[in-house]
Amino acid sequence: MDRIKKNFGFGCMRLPMKGEEVDIEQFTQMVDCFIANGFNYFDTAHPYINGLSEKAIKVALTSRYSRDKYLLTNKLTAPYFNKQEDIRPFFESQLELCGVDYFDFYLMHAQSSRNYDKFVACNAYQTAFQLKKEGKIRHVGLSFHDTPEFLDKILTENPEIEIVQIQLNYLDWENPGVQSKGVYEVCEKHGKPVIVMEPVKGGALVNLPEESQVYLDELKGGSNASYAIRYAASLPMVKMVLSGMSDLPQMEDNVSFMKEFKPLSEKEYQAIDKVVESYKKKKSIACTACRYCIEENHCPKDIQIPNCFAAYNAKMVFRDWTAGDQYQAAILNHGAADSCIKCGKCERVCPQHLPIRELLKSVAEEFKK
Repeated sequence: MDRIKKNFGFGCMRLPMKGEEVDIEQFTQMVDCFIANGFNYFDTAHPYINGLSEKAIKVALTSRYSRDKYLLTNKLTAPYFNKQEDIRPFFESQLELCGVDYFDFYLMHAQSSRNYDKFVACNAYQTAFQLKKEGKIRHVGLSFHDTPEFLDKILTENPEIEIVQIQLNYLDWENPGVQSKGVYEVCEKHGKPVIVMEPVKGGALVNLPEESQVYLDELKGGSNASYAIRYAASLPMVKMVLSGMSDLPQMEDNVSFMKEFKPLSEKEYQAIDKVVESYKKKKSIACTACRYCIEENHCPKDIQIPNCFAAYNAKMVFRDWTAGDQYQAAILNHGAADSCIKCGKCERVCPQHLPIRELLKSVAEEFKK
């Protein structure tokens, strides 16, 4: 981990897009900006953008920079193996897709009570540590979406785990559905460095409602993203904060305040507390648009769940007059919210543990008005 230059990483789950393809030209510019500003940590996984993230990394990063210029993290994701013998071929295919001979970090992906038994039964952890012995992985860790108690169980059973990636942001710190504080404290108990994902909660902490925004405006300081990312980076166990930047201006903003990182001041913490209290009063759906519900599971009715939820939040939280148009765009050539057959496939993989079936019913009712 000594090669990590700074505590800010490029999360490659939400890249700039041109239609259904990654905008390679802009992504390349973002990679160059990131490295030119002294950062070197990139994070991907096979399901990101339906497999396009790994391929884009090969084009924009690994084929253009020498191996000592960057650190690359990838993950072992449950749908891509069913027995131990499947893991090594899948891993080798990831190396090839990314254009590298080894991964600096390899994480057991999205660990929870829903999939951990499968990883255990398939000896996934042992296989990863064998790959480490062979020099194909530098560090083995896990990413996590469940309760503090379940993380404690995993780390107790697998003390050799080196690092843990968790969802953490100021809105989820004491959110009973995510329990960022409790999960962070389990990492602290086991002495495991933390990688933070979703520091801006899928963009929700960038685009605040007016009554919340006023508290950050009073600081007369940086962008909304700067407060959210610095909040996470200010915690002592945090080794890395990932930001899923989807265009060059976002990249330029993020590196501007993380290049010479300063922890939050007491005044900034107080403003964030006010934002949280204000936000709690809003009737919003806590979706981070990770797209696991549709990319890993493929909704049988082809409902674009994150897009439907975004339209709902635009109407209910931000009072956006274009929310109806957003919803119509979400269902164009796709299933409408009321076409849900309540199979529950989406809920089984949702990192936020959202009651998606009931929420889709609310979305449908709201846009019928």
